[in-house]
Amino acid sequence: MSAPLIDPFARPISYLRVSVTDRCDFRCVYCMAENMTFLPKKELLTLEELDRMCSTFIRLGVEKLRITGGEPLVRKGIMTFFQNMRRHLDTGALKELTLTTNGSQLRKFAGELAECGVRRINVSLDTLDDQKFADVTRWGKLAQVLDGIDAAQDAGMRVKLNAVALKGFNEEELFTLTEFCAARDMDLTWIEVMPMGDLGNEDRLDQYWPLSNLRERLAERYTLTDLTERSGGPARYVRLEETGQKIGFITPLTHNFCESCNRVRLTCTGELYMCLGQEDMADLRAPLRASESDAPLEDAIRAAIGRKPKGHDFDYSRQAVDGQMTRHMSHTGG
Repeated sequence: MSAPLIDPFARPISYLRVSVTDRCDFRCVYCMAENMTFLPKKELLTLEELDRMCSTFIRLGVEKLRITGGEPLVRKGIMTFFQNMRRHLDTGALKELTLTTNGSQLRKFAGELAECGVRRINVSLDTLDDQKFADVTRWGKLAQVLDGIDAAQDAGMRVKLNAVALKGFNEEELFTLTEFCAARDMDLTWIEVMPMGDLGNEDRLDQYWPLSNLRERLAERYTLTDLTERSGGPARYVRLEETGQKIGFITPLTHNFCESCNRVRLTCTGELYMCLGQEDMADLRAPLRASESDAPLEDAIRAAIGRKPKGHDFDYSRQAVDGQMTRHMSHTGG
């Protein structure tokens, strides 16, 4: 067993988020431009290269693998990759294989995902209003997503909803979404909108709804109990005593969550981002393709982890979008 990955601040890196494609069948306003220019397919890691890359990280101590995109389930042949990753679950080297999805393809793939050992998934869903959903996703159909959620639950997978908190858009649905999840035995995580991508007509400062305010509003109707548990991600959780469900808060702006960061992000082109809120990255595609041996790749991974920063630079406090990342969220992986 190789020595585990430890960053300069003594944090073990045990969680890898992997974007398998930059493509998506939606065009969510906080994630993509309406007219996206996608990467040439030859620049993407092949499914075999993704397998080799992820297997190397697992050998170095990664125990949780989350597959993202774009929309991961639109990648042609992606079930082959999930099937191959199951071998690491079977050996116990990998503790969890999961994904974040927009839900559009779940009716088609839920059963296969469950067979591959996927036990939990996150579905991104910001509104239960048909017209608002069409507006925020530009192309999406709410009924298709809700049907996908049903399919995932029927397949035995635990579903958690992720909702981006958008001022003036879904504030009035706070309790509607909460009750929807409670009725379906699903947890719900709220995410502060992050300053990423070419803003264009989307002003992140105008969209920003601080989760401190959202939590205060929840407390007006429910009894909130803080939980100490962590899912391996950045969310902090409370339990609503009246329903028993968990509500998570991902707050890169009102509360920096970096002190316990145990994760890195790999793009579909083999770029490793050590922090979502920093531009520094390492090219892992070159060493992967340069040698049949994994030694150069392993050395490149260790060098990259050695540059992992203490925290990100996102900041709205000065009424300006400081620390903005120029890349779209779909590039790094949702």
